[in-house]
Amino acid sequence: MKKGGKILFCFLLGLLLIGNIALAQQDAKGGKDHPLFSRMEGYRIVTCQEKEFDAEDFIDPATKQKVTIEGRKFHTEYVTNKPFEGKYSRLQVSRNYTNAITKIGGTYYENNPKDPTQTSMKLIKDDKEIWAKLQFNFGANYLYLTIVEKQAMSQQVVADAKFMAEGINTTGHVAIYGIYFDFNKADVKPESEPALSEIAKLLTGTPNLKVFIVGHTDNVGGVDYNMKLSLARAEAVVKALTTKYKVNPQSLKAYGVGQLAPVAPNKTEDGRAKNRRVELVEQ
Repeated sequence: MKKGGKILFCFLLGLLLIGNIALAQQDAKGGKDHPLFSRMEGYRIVTCQEKEFDAEDFIDPATKQKVTIEGRKFHTEYVTNKPFEGKYSRLQVSRNYTNAITKIGGTYYENNPKDPTQTSMKLIKDDKEIWAKLQFNFGANYLYLTIVEKQAMSQQVVADAKFMAEGINTTGHVAIYGIYFDFNKADVKPESEPALSEIAKLLTGTPNLKVFIVGHTDNVGGVDYNMKLSLARAEAVVKALTTKYKVNPQSLKAYGVGQLAPVAPNKTEDGRAKNRRVELVEQ
């Protein structure tokens, strides 16, 4: 090979190697940062996952106890690019995240204040509760960031008319968990349609059956307020059944009992979710 050809070959080979190194140090396809945190210089995303509903364990910054949080889950893994390997300490990275969270009103807990291997963070802002956990591997060269936006699971499996009939025949009542309302409101949300449709099927298919539509709440708010709210919600359900689904109005009567008949402790979100329900009670 002539001298000029060798120079051109080496030049092209060098460009190829540089291109491959640059490509290797880019984020994985589809990788993106959660909007809660910006990224420290020198890290790239190697794994990025999002799940509509999942659970993760955190350390509560207030109690220093382990808690399990459910909701929309984001998991991102970062690795340092070559020039930044070994540049940061775990403490430096942890403090960057904790400073960011405390600046907007959050709290945090480091399992070792001098050299943390795990940092848990919590933020309540704009009616949202967000938890984050930062873990380390290979010093601070590899980061695991897990974020859960706390929320109750959207119930997609709805009891059908047959199940409702069996509940009423067995115990005289049945709880319906597929009817949804916004916080502190009595407007029936559109995603309640599957449950309402099954209630209508039950009542139109059993003309002699008459039921009380009974609204229940959790213990958030005063007793008197929750009594009014639960009645308003029960009345909204009756209205939907009689207008949209043409159920005989003589088959229904609305009542509200607020927080007076819980089926679970109100100390946890899971318990409060079970207590927020509508029940069909045979007249």
